[in-house]
Amino acid sequence: MSGFTIDRRTALALSLGGATVAAFPRLALAATLDEAAVDAIVQPFMAAFETPGIAVAIVRPGAPALVKGYGVRTLGKPGAVDVHTRFGIASHSKAFTAAALALLVDAGKLGWEDPVVKHLPEFRMSDPAVTQMMTVRDLLVHRSGLPLGAGDLMFFPAGSHVAADVLNALPHLKPARGFRAGYDYDNILYIVAGLLIERVAGMAWDKFVEARLFAPLGMADAVGSRGSLRTDNVAGRHARLGPPVRGIGKLEVVQPDEGPMVDAAGGINASIADMAKWLQVQLAQGKLPDGKQLWSPEQAKEMWKPQTITAASDGPTESNPARPVLAAYALGWFVQDYRGMRMIQHSGGLSGQVTYSGMLPSRGIGVSVLSNVEESVSAAIRNAILDRLIDAPAFDWVSSYRTRQKAAQDEALASVEGGVDKAPAGGPSLPLAGYAGRYRDPWYGDVVVGQKSGRLWIDFVPTPVFKSPLEPWGPDSFRTRFAKDAGEDAVVSFEIKDGKVAGVTMKPLSPLADFSYDYQHLAFVPVP
Repeated sequence: MSGFTIDRRTALALSLGGATVAAFPRLALAATLDEAAVDAIVQPFMAAFETPGIAVAIVRPGAPALVKGYGVRTLGKPGAVDVHTRFGIASHSKAFTAAALALLVDAGKLGWEDPVVKHLPEFRMSDPAVTQMMTVRDLLVHRSGLPLGAGDLMFFPAGSHVAADVLNALPHLKPARGFRAGYDYDNILYIVAGLLIERVAGMAWDKFVEARLFAPLGMADAVGSRGSLRTDNVAGRHARLGPPVRGIGKLEVVQPDEGPMVDAAGGINASIADMAKWLQVQLAQGKLPDGKQLWSPEQAKEMWKPQTITAASDGPTESNPARPVLAAYALGWFVQDYRGMRMIQHSGGLSGQVTYSGMLPSRGIGVSVLSNVEESVSAAIRNAILDRLIDAPAFDWVSSYRTRQKAAQDEALASVEGGVDKAPAGGPSLPLAGYAGRYRDPWYGDVVVGQKSGRLWIDFVPTPVFKSPLEPWGPDSFRTRFAKDAGEDAVVSFEIKDGKVAGVTMKPLSPLADFSYDYQHLAFVPVP
């Protein structure tokens, strides 16, 4: 999982609902919700879904933040999750990138409507007109025209690319729609935003957020990049790796696979104690506990202002009380309705961890739920806590999530039946040696296809974990067999002209693969 937000396996949390209600009694209101009441919400989820560890933060007016850890950091090991356990908060990092830019706007060093080329003259998109029109604001709101997850394969899983490589890659990424014509979530332009911050501030993105955001907020556990962690109190990673596809089976420990290139889009590691402080300053419109403004109220409003419509529906139903009428993306935040109130929210997803936060500004309420599992149970827990805080009608979020999870798994099994274990008809039209060679994509880099022990092998040069034998998979196509927790497999198709390979294209093997495995955006040509 790598989209640093909601991916195909966690998308069900957007519409979490279910037919069964009233499993929980109404608990306390915001003013009196205590630790025992929160335990009564969190623990049934952990038992029902075998969740190894959870951390929860609740902030509300007139009461100190409630923060607590549950369970263990890593299956099979005794270390407990506590309020200082660091989690990869993934795409929650985007709001920190937006806040970093807001500080620079307050300081008069840039403006939201500044063309990106004013500060990064080397910035280019595939269309020269879009290059000139792209503003600082456009970097943050997912309306560039780039397709979902474009370019993510450069930096997930971690490889040899560095952040500055995105500036060379962007001109080669083809748009899926017109500029500002609609919503497609991306990470690559947040990396550009990090480079812009570095250029304007004269300080690397991770050092800037550590000095200008974490330090004044007292986020003592937080670091801007996983490589900066200097503690053993770190949440492990857990996922269901199949068979037949990821998202099904028993939970297993998986290793982190994101590198520092992703930092401005999803690299922050923080504790739940840190997240409570982050929610508090957000709800206070940038004001610190000592009364000083970290960022101005004007910038606070700007960061929450909807920019790009992301979803629309007829609203809540009996089986889905959280379904929003309208959802949009602002600057590093999603904005939507929740039970008739405005909710400011985001999620974060990495391999083996998923996190969700949400704020109801009209009530001064914020909730963050961090998990060490590649499932959206944290979204359901967040909603259950929010419901108790606002005294919403009782709803069984455990059964709701169980129903949604089973439906998603059943759909996954049906969609891949015979598709990931049984090769399509057809096979190679050339001797295996005819496919061997070095092939280059202009934004990603090279792959090398060779022979070993009578089989074809492929080496994705910039991504060390992507080395695999190739098995025939239809006419002039082959599938990879990456290591079990290395990432999603690909189908590699060779275009043959006059008895030679003229090009190579790819697609994910599984129709349920996370969008960051954007093999479909690759177009390789032979390297002479």
